[in-house]
Amino acid sequence: MEHEGAIVATTTSIRYGTDLAWVGMVLTHPEFRGKGYARALTRRVLDYLSDVETVKLDATEMGAPLYRQLGFVEECAIERWRGQSNSPPANVKDFTRHDALDREAFGADRSALLARLAKFESASLEDAFAMGRGTRFGPCVSRSKESALALATWFLARHADEPVLWDLFPENNLAEALGFECARRLTRMTRGRTLTGNKSLIYAGAGFEFG
Repeated sequence: MEHEGAIVATTTSIRYGTDLAWVGMVLTHPEFRGKGYARALTRRVLDYLSDVETVKLDATEMGAPLYRQLGFVEECAIERWRGQSNSPPANVKDFTRHDALDREAFGADRSALLARLAKFESASLEDAFAMGRGTRFGPCVSRSKESALALATWFLARHADEPVLWDLFPENNLAEALGFECARRLTRMTRGRTLTGNKSLIYAGAGFEFG
């Protein structure tokens, strides 16, 4: 949304077929808050996603009341942790696709997104995979805590001199033991058909804009 040629509010969406879509980057410039811009853009994107059975987003405390009014309900907490670690790198393999594992964890087919993210940084083990872009670790999906930790230390060793961002569910928090600190707490919200996947397999999210 623009005002006098300047962008003052944004919303993004990404769809994973017709099973699931994600809404992200609902941002309004501080000077233009309270004018209904975020509501208008979110309504517009929900109209665009009307054929999708489930729509999710990660809501800030400020945004959650609006999303409740638009039919979203709370699903779970999700946090962003920030920090550095000097852990020695683990031995991992070049990236191998684990599409079935990811669909089990995420609840929808996001193989197209993963194929694009894998072009940045990616690695895998027999029962797990992880990716990163810039200094953001994730997604990381694993059948074991040990494999997830190995993939995390692989990524951290590659970025030992800079702070790393790590989005995670509190129940699968490996970041705190590595000296990270919680930077943000959001609420994952959902609208439409219940679709939860298996969060116990997810050790890092792809980002608040992707899920």
